[in-house]
Amino acid sequence: MVSVIIISAISICLMILLIVFFPKIKIRGKEFQTFYIPPLLGAIIIIIANLVDIQTVYSSLTSTSTINPLKILILFISMTLLSVVLDELGLFKYLANFTLKKAKHNQHNIFFSLYILTSILTIFTSNDVIILTFTPFIIFFSKNAKINPIPYLVEEFITANTWSMMLLIGNPTNIYLATANGISFFNYLETMAFPTALGSIMAFGLLYLIFNKKLNEKTEPIIEDVKITDKVSLYVSLSLFIVCIILLAISSYINLEMYLICGISALTVILYLLVRSIFNKDTFIVFKNSIKRIPYTLIPFLLSMFVLVLSLDRYGVVSELANLLNNNFPILTYGLSSMLTCNLINNIPMSVLFNEIIKGVSEANRLKATYAAIIGSNIGAFITPLGALAGIMWMGSLKTYNIKYSFLDFIKYGVIVGIPTILMTLFGLYIETL
Repeated sequence: MVSVIIISAISICLMILLIVFFPKIKIRGKEFQTFYIPPLLGAIIIIIANLVDIQTVYSSLTSTSTINPLKILILFISMTLLSVVLDELGLFKYLANFTLKKAKHNQHNIFFSLYILTSILTIFTSNDVIILTFTPFIIFFSKNAKINPIPYLVEEFITANTWSMMLLIGNPTNIYLATANGISFFNYLETMAFPTALGSIMAFGLLYLIFNKKLNEKTEPIIEDVKITDKVSLYVSLSLFIVCIILLAISSYINLEMYLICGISALTVILYLLVRSIFNKDTFIVFKNSIKRIPYTLIPFLLSMFVLVLSLDRYGVVSELANLLNNNFPILTYGLSSMLTCNLINNIPMSVLFNEIIKGVSEANRLKATYAAIIGSNIGAFITPLGALAGIMWMGSLKTYNIKYSFLDFIKYGVIVGIPTILMTLFGLYIETL
């Protein structure tokens, strides 16, 4: 047990140090993320030392159950690809420009309009996609309008990580915890719609109070016209995306696993773009850029964390944690503890760990604990950049564009908004599950 705990602890600590001090390395002029390397090495050491039998790992990866991490990766990466293709075709930028035109020159209108747009797009895509897409746009818009970008950037980040709770596909942690515990797409939505709306109203209200004075400054933004150059590809890709969402919603009724629906939809889009690129060179650029933007590092990261948790489970560490957390208040206990754990080890490792812990929860409280952990995994991203990959990527984008926003700034706004928001969201879950 001691060896497994030491290897896991060192892996997590090194991961955090790399995230804070060396998030990327350059090799032959190309940048590579580093956060997944310590967990990967830790998992390899555990397997080589036979602390977890290789057959156990293989059986878990080839299992037909929904907890199979390969299925979860296919689901998330496929949905990410579908969203990224729409972004590369210009849909998100077009909608953002259209929204800002309607808001005109009033910063209060712009703030509210961006909140609505970010919320809607996050619900149907994912927090990571929206954060990566909208962050550069907000920075360029703010510089052009000569206004402070911080209110809009903080709003975008918090809004994306709040509304990502609404649908199962909004965050890889939602996907992992929900599918592992047999929660269907529709049942997830039915349970999480009210808590998400309640938490989001709280978050927006706090954000508006915090930035109200800064929004009184006048602005004269120059908003350029954005046109969709390949409307056919956009219509085809958007249609496939909508069909995918509909099939996910009824997957439990048609006995088709969600990872297959997403995988087939993504493969269809890829094949379409390849065929279309024969006649249109611009389409090949969309295809190439979309493939480049797939979060490949999530693959070794999730698989490595899965091996680490398997080893902790084998030596009884998980059962000890389960005994510590299990009580008659699963919503509050699992909600707050998952948020805290996110900021110690990141939300994806937290989800893998908590899924094993939740197995020891009584049948009556298991779903409550699962939904509470999902809430913690999303709102936990508010508190520090370590809480989620979205925070790491977001801070990296700000640094790239020379936006001054420190680690302490992140914590300051995160705590002010995050604590009331998670309490309100957990209260909503309590009401929903009475």
